[in-house]
Amino acid sequence: MRTRNRAGGPRELPPYPAQQLLVLALCRICEPIAFMSIFPYIYHMVKDFNLTQDESQISFYAGMVTSAFTFAEFSTSVFWGRLSDKIGRKPVLLMGMGGTGLSVLIFGFAPNLQVALFARALGGFLNGNIGVLQTTVGELVTVKEHQPRAYAVMPLVWCIGSIVGPMIGGALAKPVDSLPSVFAPGSIWDRLPYLLPNLFSACCVFFGVIIGLLFLEETHAEKKQRRDRGVELGKYLLSYLPGKSTKPKSSTAAKDAEEQPLLSDTESLPGYLSDATLDVSEQDRHSLDEACGHAPTKPATKIFTKPVVTIIASYGILAFHTMVFDSLLPVFLSTMPPEKPMPISLPFKFADGFGLDTKTIGFILSVQGIYSMVSTHFLFPFITQRLGPLRLFKLMSVLYPLLYFTTPYIVLLPESVRMASIYLIVVWKCTFSTLAYPSNAILITNSAPTTLTLGTINGAAASTASLCRALGPIISGFLYSMGLETGYSGLSWWTTGLVTIGGAYVGMKITEPKGRMDEKDDIEEGPEEIYDRPTERD
Repeated sequence: MRTRNRAGGPRELPPYPAQQLLVLALCRICEPIAFMSIFPYIYHMVKDFNLTQDESQISFYAGMVTSAFTFAEFSTSVFWGRLSDKIGRKPVLLMGMGGTGLSVLIFGFAPNLQVALFARALGGFLNGNIGVLQTTVGELVTVKEHQPRAYAVMPLVWCIGSIVGPMIGGALAKPVDSLPSVFAPGSIWDRLPYLLPNLFSACCVFFGVIIGLLFLEETHAEKKQRRDRGVELGKYLLSYLPGKSTKPKSSTAAKDAEEQPLLSDTESLPGYLSDATLDVSEQDRHSLDEACGHAPTKPATKIFTKPVVTIIASYGILAFHTMVFDSLLPVFLSTMPPEKPMPISLPFKFADGFGLDTKTIGFILSVQGIYSMVSTHFLFPFITQRLGPLRLFKLMSVLYPLLYFTTPYIVLLPESVRMASIYLIVVWKCTFSTLAYPSNAILITNSAPTTLTLGTINGAAASTASLCRALGPIISGFLYSMGLETGYSGLSWWTTGLVTIGGAYVGMKITEPKGRMDEKDDIEEGPEEIYDRPTERD
């Protein structure tokens, strides 16, 4: 693939890393399945714990279970990000998946709220994969031209998990009630009605770990040269597939030797340095500046600059209100209409519910996932290539408040249009999410001065997002319960809408800093263009 640099000349792009992104997607798919599968039945699971007979309190406890994972994840995300900078991305990703598998098994056996909270928290402590995944994608994609397509992959995987997870959770929860001919009353499936969907999630995690162990390659600039026996075993197994021929080691070694460049990584000319070498060997950069007759540039020593912090803050606010929506919607749809309806006093005083069952909610969430998949694959790359990630994220930040101020009113619509309004709100929310999240991820990645600090930056971003995701369900669950008791069922939605107004303010303050991608373009352009461009752009 060819493109043109800012000097107007042709530039050969590196190949798109499709194979490794596919492997990373197969590893990732298990986590959204495990995370999303609880939403259709969490309200009923908490209700079965017999903590309270007050329907309005159940949503609060359900929010606690949902947020236990993200709150624990907040406390360890920076640690996992820094650890991945030290030992590599692959081992941290595999450990995170293993933690998810252990968590879902314990959750499936949970007899009470305390064990359920422990299981979810354990999964959060042992899993810091959000930031590490973004780092891995950032290291696989070395040019901006590939970013819109590549950064849509992980959200697309999450969408697929959002389809499978709720379907599994809604269909396999309480199997004795839904499939009495297969699962007999009095069996383990009757005593542990939520074990089956979690066993399915554990199997998905096991599949992801095996795929990662055999086929996922290390991307860390310093660690990817290490020998990986898992990948060697994967290649050995693939050699027995039809159409794959095995070659003697001597032949392979000779071929590899022929393909080796004349200059090693440490002997490269400045114009062909990798990201890692470019940032570690500052002497080369000083030499280049002196040769061009310019003052030497200073090395980037500060990681968390003001633009980086602003982008991370906007990511946290986005994570807060989208998590509120994801956790509150199933509760909103599960809430039974009050036996004694309260008097309605518009525009704010009303309290009602839909009273939908787990299968219906699971189907709605699956439709949400299907649409999100389509929007992520087609809509996001199309719009990003025209607006750019910065303008797109700012646009989403400004429009988000309308969603939250509108949602609670659909419960007042006539019965004939209620379901249509639910799907309309779901499509609305999914469109915004599939545009906002990848564009913010691109902004975070492009702001990193080097790939060696990318894990730390993404770890801090993931930690911030996890804290916000943890607080979201707790705060929204409390406000939703209060709203039902006082007759203002939209209280939680409207409060979240106020948060999105703050998010819009922060989003409009974002500037895209000059990062490692721009430095690479500078070297390709030549010295005349390097010093004619601004360091920040809107």
